[in-house]
Amino acid sequence: MRRQDLADALDAELMKRLLPTSAIQTLGAWLSGAGARYAAGVGGHAVEYTPMHWAGVEPWPDRFSELTQARTAMVSRAQVVAAVGEAVERREWSEALVASYVWGQGRTGYGPHRLKEILAEPAVAPALAEAASVLKEDNAAAAYRVLYGAVKGLGPAFFTKLFYFLDLAVDGPSSPRALILDQRVANILRAHATRVGLAMGLPSVAAVADWIWSDGGWTPHRYDVYLEWMTAAAGQLAESGVGWPVASPDLLELALFSGVWDPTA
Repeated sequence: MRRQDLADALDAELMKRLLPTSAIQTLGAWLSGAGARYAAGVGGHAVEYTPMHWAGVEPWPDRFSELTQARTAMVSRAQVVAAVGEAVERREWSEALVASYVWGQGRTGYGPHRLKEILAEPAVAPALAEAASVLKEDNAAAAYRVLYGAVKGLGPAFFTKLFYFLDLAVDGPSSPRALILDQRVANILRAHATRVGLAMGLPSVAAVADWIWSDGGWTPHRYDVYLEWMTAAAGQLAESGVGWPVASPDLLELALFSGVWDPTA
């Protein structure tokens, strides 16, 4: 059997199995404990950044702290949504990217240098504008195809953050909503896919899971699969009786990013 056939078989089985009972219990316990503050929405999820480290990055969002500030500041998902919405109104696509990128990098030291290089790329503004238009008129998977490999240095782990905030800011298509896909979340899904593949007796399952849920560079097809699975899994949680809110796949994304569930445990 070809590797792609094995991958398709594994994807199909993952859609049938979704989250095991142990994962539902673990995620439910988190929501009633440490994650309770996100039960009404993840807008309050905030990260630290040091404004002065981003000096020279333009255009800088008005809602963010002044670039002269040397002490750390906090920015939440809700604040990024507002900043991105204001940038969209002015068609300042690079500013929208800056807002999502700073939130995504937080205090990581190499973030400002990389962002400056991305913003200097001639293709960045038109590519962002086209992706935003496609996201609003079509869906997140279609927008992903627009940006996939379009701008040097701007990979999926960061442009899916932009999609997530853009989708909320412009009230994009209702389902599936754009979600963040990064290495941490992919690692969780890789481990889960490996266990599911072993249970179904799939040959070369570890290699297949490593291929489809790699550390980065996910194909547009993989992002589409990801959105479908996350939306379905969030629906499963909402129907499970653990108190999970309806229509909240981004809450599941936050939980997976935070390491709440370990499929190997």
